[in-house]
Amino acid sequence: MEEKKLDIKSIIGFVLIFGILLGWMYLKQPTPEELEAQKAQQEQAEAESKAQEAAEIPTQGTTVATPTLNVQDSSAVANYKSSVGAFGFTQTKDGNTILENELLFIEISNKGGQIVTVKTKPFVTYDSIPVYLVKDGNAVFGLSFSTNDNRVLNTKDLYFEPSLSNSGDNQILSMKAKISTNQYLEYRYEMKPNDYLIDFTIRSQGLSGILNASKPITMDWGLKGIRHSKSVQYENRYTETMYNYESGKIDYLSASSDDEEVEEDVKWISYKQHFFASILATKKNFKTATLSSKNLVEGDDKGVEFTKDFTASVPLAMQGGELSENLNWYYGPTDVKVLSQYEEYGLEDTIYFGWGIFGWINRYVFTPFYTFLSSFLPYGIAIIIMTIIVRLALSPVTYKSYLSQAKMKVLKPEITEINEKHKDNAMKKQQETMKLYNKAGVSPMSGCVPALMQLPIFYALFMFFPTSFALRQKSFLWAEDLSSYDTIFNLPFSIPFYGDHVSLFPILASIAIFFYMMMTTGQSMQMQQQPGMPNMKFIMYLSPLMMLVFFNNYASGLSLYYFISNLITIFIMLAIKNYILDEDKIHAQIQENKKKPKKENKFQKKMREMMEQAEEQKKAGRR
Repeated sequence: MEEKKLDIKSIIGFVLIFGILLGWMYLKQPTPEELEAQKAQQEQAEAESKAQEAAEIPTQGTTVATPTLNVQDSSAVANYKSSVGAFGFTQTKDGNTILENELLFIEISNKGGQIVTVKTKPFVTYDSIPVYLVKDGNAVFGLSFSTNDNRVLNTKDLYFEPSLSNSGDNQILSMKAKISTNQYLEYRYEMKPNDYLIDFTIRSQGLSGILNASKPITMDWGLKGIRHSKSVQYENRYTETMYNYESGKIDYLSASSDDEEVEEDVKWISYKQHFFASILATKKNFKTATLSSKNLVEGDDKGVEFTKDFTASVPLAMQGGELSENLNWYYGPTDVKVLSQYEEYGLEDTIYFGWGIFGWINRYVFTPFYTFLSSFLPYGIAIIIMTIIVRLALSPVTYKSYLSQAKMKVLKPEITEINEKHKDNAMKKQQETMKLYNKAGVSPMSGCVPALMQLPIFYALFMFFPTSFALRQKSFLWAEDLSSYDTIFNLPFSIPFYGDHVSLFPILASIAIFFYMMMTTGQSMQMQQQPGMPNMKFIMYLSPLMMLVFFNNYASGLSLYYFISNLITIFIMLAIKNYILDEDKIHAQIQENKKKPKKENKFQKKMREMMEQAEEQKKAGRR
């Protein structure tokens, strides 16, 4: 094999590369003059740094957090200079101060003295990112003043001077926007160990000659709710503004549409984001508050970053020409165990348990009962055990309902005969049917009453699962999170009202509801020919379909409850039918009832008279 030789072009290339390297190395060597200049510059920088550190040494017991100004950052320099002489307030450098305990990480900016970051340490989102309630400018807080020379001052544009100190285990941050040593506006934050509640005081000193006392000071607080859950549509359904007003009343803005309200005597304002809340509370109620909520979710879940845009505007009154407000910030979970610790404000009410008796059952029965069960059982098993106990407690109501259906089944041949005899006269058919019911001692409504009695239980449980923080990110079988939907298959497209995934628990619940409806409506099919009665066959197919479609995006814990509940009900009804009720005895009892004289009650008498009058009017019309 012939050896490969270097050609002339390769030799020239190597020589050029070698020459360039030598030239670069030579040029990079500094001259003696340059070395001397660099040494002088370094010594000057070290001297300036030592002087700056000496100037920033805090007084004893106080640690001042004053970040240095980055002179290379033109925007920082502009912000730094813009605060000079603004309404007489002195300049302060840009930067943030950190407050941190076992539960919260909070950053407070020198600009505006406001909270710019809130991270909850114990929790993560559906995609394992830390839960932030405030981040990247999604929140704004500030006061608007009117000055004596009719100018408007907004604290969001002022720079506050931070001073961080400790009082025992508590961290105290004083943020002051100063005119002089004795003239300033102060925001004071106090963070306690292992606590979600932060004391927040607003006060002024020596500003009475600057601020116009005849015009109110306005406190504005805005927040865009950051998405935390897998289904933003489901999360947004329970994301809303709630507030305590008029000595204990609880109300909320619409969660489904844009809304605005003006309320009086407000104790706290809560921007509730399903399982987390940002709350501003006051020790003395706000005289008025203007609250608004704007929905930011449109279409599907893709690309959605924020759920709602919350705003609150509250006028503050000055006392003796100065401002003094004692407030509290709460940033944390809507966990009943956590919120119940703050009885002074009643923050537990920021959880919407439901209306009236439904909320009472949810709050004082199901929530503590499930908390007890889940303290020693897996969360999914706790749901099943609670469902079994609830269904067994309601079994007497189920028995009454099935007994009514059994009586209707016994009377079916006679009702069919009446329908055939008076098939051309609907009014007469109705009269004869009612007469038969009265003689037999049977009421067609007796099967509906037990079902109505169960509604408070069903609705309370329907509200329990969306409000139960204990279910958040707890897995069971194939469901990764019982507070969100389970997924067994992702669709390559989205179906309106259904979504882009297939959940198994709603399918199982739909199947159970279908068989339950077959058992309960099958006995009532004979009523189809009665005027005004609903199409039971249509309802039998509609209910499972609605469960299948609309619960595909609901919490899997709720679908698990409905599946187990209907399964247990089917078994209870089969046991009643095969081992408790005897249709022959029911038939014999009805025949005995027919022989006994029946006295009409007022309602039955009124109904009979109305039917007779209608029949007479119909006959008169034919003449």
